[in-house]
Amino acid sequence: MRKAAPQELQPGMVLAKPVLRGTMVFLNEGAVLTESAISRIESMGIDNVFIEGKSEQPIPRDEAMALVENRFRNHDDSPVMMRVKKILSEHIEKLYD
Repeated sequence: MRKAAPQELQPGMVLAKPVLRGTMVFLNEGAVLTESAISRIESMGIDNVFIEGKSEQPIPRDEAMALVENRFRNHDDSPVMMRVKKILSEHIEKLYD
């Protein structure tokens, strides 16, 4: 699932989460977007919707993992910080699978 701004939407995309207007459901999860639905989403002032598909990561995996290593470089003696590093590293790996 990935988040998309209205201007990124294309007919045929499938919603991963419902589109709400207040407490009312405008489009349900699983709905296939049409030109008409996209126009309505844009006119309703909705910032983002969630669509099916793999999320696009802003930086390469190796760069993300290097940032984690750098962030935790001075905490090798802290079991708590090493646990946080492990959890974060596993999460990042899943983002790129």
